[in-house]
Amino acid sequence: MRARAFRGFAAGWRGAAQDFVLGAAAVLGQAPFGLWPVSLAAFVLILKRVADAPDPRAAFRRGLFIGAGWFGLGLSWIVQPFFVDPWRHGWMAPFAVVMIAFGLGLFWALAAWAARRLNSGAMGFALLLALAELARGHVLTGFPWALPGHIWIDTPLVQVAALTGAYGMTALTLAALAAPLSFGRLRGGLVAALILGLCAGWSWHRLALPEPEPQGALARIVQPNIEQSLKWDPDEAAENFRRLLAMTAGAQTDLVIWPETAVPYLITEGEGVALTISEAGGGRPVATGIQRDRDDMAWNTLAVFGEGGRIGQSFDKIHLVPFGEYIPMGDLLYQSFGLRAFASQAGAGYTAGETRNLLDFGAAGRALPLICYEAIFPGDLVTEERADWMLQVTNDAWFGTLTGPYQHFAQTRLRAVEQGLPLLRAANTGISAVIDARGRVAGAALALGAGGVIDAPIPGALPPPPYARMLARAGEVPLVAVLLALLALMPLLPRRRDNA
Repeated sequence: MRARAFRGFAAGWRGAAQDFVLGAAAVLGQAPFGLWPVSLAAFVLILKRVADAPDPRAAFRRGLFIGAGWFGLGLSWIVQPFFVDPWRHGWMAPFAVVMIAFGLGLFWALAAWAARRLNSGAMGFALLLALAELARGHVLTGFPWALPGHIWIDTPLVQVAALTGAYGMTALTLAALAAPLSFGRLRGGLVAALILGLCAGWSWHRLALPEPEPQGALARIVQPNIEQSLKWDPDEAAENFRRLLAMTAGAQTDLVIWPETAVPYLITEGEGVALTISEAGGGRPVATGIQRDRDDMAWNTLAVFGEGGRIGQSFDKIHLVPFGEYIPMGDLLYQSFGLRAFASQAGAGYTAGETRNLLDFGAAGRALPLICYEAIFPGDLVTEERADWMLQVTNDAWFGTLTGPYQHFAQTRLRAVEQGLPLLRAANTGISAVIDARGRVAGAALALGAGGVIDAPIPGALPPPPYARMLARAGEVPLVAVLLALLALMPLLPRRRDNA
């Protein structure tokens, strides 16, 4: 009896390990790997593996370990912030990667459990997983990083995002893969071919549209490439600031852009550092990330410096990073134990801004500001008035050098496709680039780990695509309604047993 129990235990852990590896293989379609055929093959096995589970409990376990493999590898960069100050935070890194892998894996586990509970097979799991990923993008401030649909970002099929958004791309991908498993090779193959054909046709149509006229203005993007461990070092502050000024001087552009929290000092308008920034700009507006404070509060701000060191316009970051820029019950933890969010240099953490106001650069048009990971949230780009282009300032030094910065850059490009708007991106250590309204790099880009500047025209905008219009009117509600309707229709559709 003990031998039988041991064999059962060992078999269970072998299955869990296989599920974990399967999830990790699926994530190889994400940037920077780009192995989307591997990802597609892995997802077929994942859908069948969950559909073949003997009961809901087994399906939950399989979904959990598959999700843990997906997020464990896909978000492995999450340990990097803990090693910026390793003596203080390094011990937390192993706990962080395990917690985020299995914590986010719960979304996949619940989708697998529900699919088996409803006996809805591979297609039911595909639809429920699409709903779970949508929920992951919104629950507890949301974290829609590494969606299955992101595997298409470096392919022409990314243009489907202009029609459905990233969540819709995820749903279409999973549904196409599940169709042959649920409806048989012939019927299911026809369904998959229809989905692929429609996506390819839309992508061809969108790429064939005429190129929009440029904005008619030039911008300089500055990438200073300052290591995160040195960014706030008092002994390095003067040299870091001098580097930014030197890279700005002599610009023959209409606008200069520095990265997130580029200025290593607190600012007093019209004096000292602020005046020096304006002088380096030579009368041109300089848009830069700063940290500003008042009393016991601090904000992660994008400020526009004009003549005389005055801040004519500014935007305070709204969507803050949990534990990176604020900590729940942060004031209590800071006062009691001295714990503060990683990125904050004042108090317990940053205070969230209230309004996503456009920044008016005159001849350079009006820009929609995004600070760092705000660019991963499609809903954060909704404003009452449509911008001419988008401006993202970020400091991806927090994300390491292996996968995180490449994934963040890919998602930024996806936002350009969804909105039909060009995007200028200034990143401290890279990747900085000018991105056109179809998500393509327009001209030069500054590679990760390089310093330099880009002087480039601001590309033109396309008319608002269907997804941007839907998002502004109803958010993701139409997609949720379609997925729920398809789930309700599942019992009425002819299908074969998934394990047949």
